[in-house]
Formats: sequence, C-alpha cells, structure tokens
Amino acid sequence: MEEFRPVPDALAYLLGSWRVTRSVQDRAGGGEGRFDGTTVFGPLDAGGLPDAGGLLHEEAGTFVWLGVPRPAERTLRFLPGPTPGTADVRFADGRPFHDLDLTTGRHVVGHPCSADLYRGEFTVRDPDHWRTVWQVAGPAKDLLLTTDYARLR
Repeated sequence: MEEFRPVPDALAYLLGSWRVTRSVQDRAGGGEGRFDGTTVFGPLDAGGLPDAGGLLHEEAGTFVWLGVPRPAERTLRFLPGPTPGTADVRFADGRPFHDLDLTTGRHVVGHPCSADLYRGEFTVRDPDHWRTVWQVAGPAKDLLLTTDYARLR
C-alpha cells in the first residue's frame, strides 16, 4: 500500500516552481506522447488586486506526440476552496474544473467534458513531489495521462 503525505493547506503546498514530466498514452489508438516543462504556481493577480490568496498555475514546455515536438502551455486558477486548506480549481476563463483536497495526501475527482469523463487522482509523496493521474474515457477517447511534479529550488 502506498503512503501519502497529508497536506493541511493545498495552496501553500503548491506555491512555487515545479519541474513537470507527463506521459500520455492513447490506449485506444496506441499513440504515446511526453510533456517536459515547468509549472509555476504564483499569486493570482486579478486586475492589480490579489484574489484572496488564490494561485495562478502557468505551465509551459515541450509536448512530443508520435515523435513530433511542439510547444505547449496551459493556465489554471487555484482559488481557496469551501473548507480551510482546500482549493477550487478553475480553467483560465473562470469555468469550474474540479475541487482539490490534499488533507489526506490523496484526492480523487471527476470532471465531465462534453461526452468524455475525466477521472483524476492527486497524490502527495513528500514535501517536494506529487503526482496526478488522469484517465479520460469517452466515445472516441481512452487516454491515460500521468504527471510527476518535482519542486525546483
């Protein structure tokens, strides 16, 4: 059985810069890809005003799919959640994505997206390492995305 590290405050834990490695497996079509880059969780600035302790998640790097590299980036907003220490994760445009509660060191979420269902598992290994595993299932999708984060000092 795996051991997870409880995190009393998800936003405080995530704050900073992380090295990111992500494997992508298309279990339906057999394709494989990899993303290598960095993620920075920095204070969220809403028009010059801090957004009540939220974080802006900015990820950038190179995604290689079937041997073809291309630049890739994404932005998310991590806002304080409804209970202390949790987070409300939103897309860059403010649409809801999922909740995040790392108080046990492990959290499972679901996110419906059109005809697809995203099931995510977040696990904290130690103060400087955490992982997400997303399984995506739908009429035309069967993906497994595994992302490892290592804190940059």
